[in-house]
Amino acid sequence: MNVGVCYAEVDRQLWMRLEVPDNSTIEEAINLSGVLKLYPEINLTCQKVGVFGKIAALDTLIKEGDRVEIYRQITADPQQVQRRRR
Repeated sequence: MNVGVCYAEVDRQLWMRLEVPDNSTIEEAINLSGVLKLYPEINLTCQKVGVFGKIAALDTLIKEGDRVEIYRQITADPQQVQRRRR
């Protein structure tokens, strides 16, 4: 089945489509994509992942057309950022 895998840093983004076997999990899609070799700083034990903006576990089964996302750690307190904008 065809799925997408994406990851973004502050200065660069990766979005790729790939074929994965039916009944693949989020973790399997990430491993098959090769994103962990391109971005060795990704740590799946600490970072959250999801599908179409909804956080999910690594063992979640994915479907045709899903977009698997790897989320970065938050580096700023969202409440502090909001206060600075005022």
